[in-house]
Amino acid sequence: MTSGRVHGLETEYGISLLGVPAAEAPHPMYLANHVVRSYLESIGFGTGRWDYTAESPLIDARGFTMPRERASLDQLTDVDQGLGNAMLDNGARLYVDHAHPEYSGPEVRTARDAIVWDRAGDAIMLAATHVASAAIGHEIRLYRNNTDSKGASYGTHENYLVSRAVPFGRIVRDLTGFLVSRTVVIGAGRVGIGQTGQAVGFQLGQRPDFFETEVALETTVHRPIINTRDEPHALRRLWRRLHVITGDANQAQVAGWLKVGTAALAVRLVEADRAPDLRPLRPVDAFRAISHDPDLTRTVPLQDGRKVTALDIQQAWLEAGRTLPVLGAEDLALLDAWQQLLDDLRADWRRAADRLDWAAKRLLLESYRARDRLGWDDPKLALVDLQYADIDPARSLALRLERAGRLRTLVTPEEVAAARRTPPPDTRAWARGRIVGRFVDQLLGAGWDGLTFSGEHGRGIVRLELTDPLGGTREQVGDRIDRATRPTELGDLFPGTYAG
Repeated sequence: MTSGRVHGLETEYGISLLGVPAAEAPHPMYLANHVVRSYLESIGFGTGRWDYTAESPLIDARGFTMPRERASLDQLTDVDQGLGNAMLDNGARLYVDHAHPEYSGPEVRTARDAIVWDRAGDAIMLAATHVASAAIGHEIRLYRNNTDSKGASYGTHENYLVSRAVPFGRIVRDLTGFLVSRTVVIGAGRVGIGQTGQAVGFQLGQRPDFFETEVALETTVHRPIINTRDEPHALRRLWRRLHVITGDANQAQVAGWLKVGTAALAVRLVEADRAPDLRPLRPVDAFRAISHDPDLTRTVPLQDGRKVTALDIQQAWLEAGRTLPVLGAEDLALLDAWQQLLDDLRADWRRAADRLDWAAKRLLLESYRARDRLGWDDPKLALVDLQYADIDPARSLALRLERAGRLRTLVTPEEVAAARRTPPPDTRAWARGRIVGRFVDQLLGAGWDGLTFSGEHGRGIVRLELTDPLGGTREQVGDRIDRATRPTELGDLFPGTYAG
């Protein structure tokens, strides 16, 4: 088992339009489409051509397929709605998802790389808002948050490659406790309790109030802690794609790094059947209770009768992680950073304000409350919450803290700038991004696991199969792709390639 598997991040951005009365504002889906298409056109990618043939949103990991007539419209993500939707030359996907512009980062091998290409997504989205705003004469703003506090929530999803040999029931049994407790580490912080923020207060996470069940296929209704969508975007007989939908959108780089890195360790523990036995008695209640406890002292009952805090659960997973037989340099760094963080949180949550979003945001909000004698229901605090998540460095409070050295950073602006147009070198994202970048004019359709082009002399089609997430790296195929004059020359590189 390698210490670096494959994972990736998806971010749906909150969107607003300034200077237009609400009654005259366009539908958010139109606005999101305008943002995405404006960017694609600005880099010469047209409107994008997504290939839906490999999408399977209704196949359930529990061993059945939901009938289409029973699915909600939101679940039918295999239907082309005519919206901007493209594979970028950095191996990421840019598109419109449920009325939000979404950036799905390319596959990476390390948690740190996940942050590099996630930040590249912010840079792409910021550029998109500039061209889109100029086109309509009104300012469009995007936010890395997960709720509008009017009852809507939108996702920041994680994807982890998991061996198909692992029984899905084991994933449900083992991982639930890890996911509901990690809000103490990865929560983005939120003003308001409840889906509409109807109760006064501050909580650790933005997503927990929107989850209603433990296990399910849906992602926008009846949200589950464990999502069962079985859409591997890889060889189905070998791999699962664990689609984690419980996380928040992090501005703090360390929090994002820990989110991906600790979850990747947890997945490996589940694969190795070494996960600690810490199953919450009522997972949905525990998820919310932990988020609603910013002082980190509340206990939740386990199935075996014990009562533990979220910090206790995280500590047990951390200690189990140290028993994995293969630990790479990043794994060891993650384990040490995780331990330091849990120690700091036990001593005083303020010590974590340089690494965690919820702590940094709470400290900021507490300063406003003390200075202006504000209650948690004061609208000014909700504005601070929103401004923290703005992706524009000119307004973002999180990025202001970062520039002031009050939020630690892990990646450099130069790395992020390069990642806007360069794919990660050590996954299939390299082949996919480079081929798209070189031959986008000939591209008929792109998906995570395949690219389709016109055949020779415009006759027929050629599909390059990219079903191995660990293949197609720069080392393996970089020279061949750089030398190719047309995509049909690359057919022998990708098993399963066919011409028709």
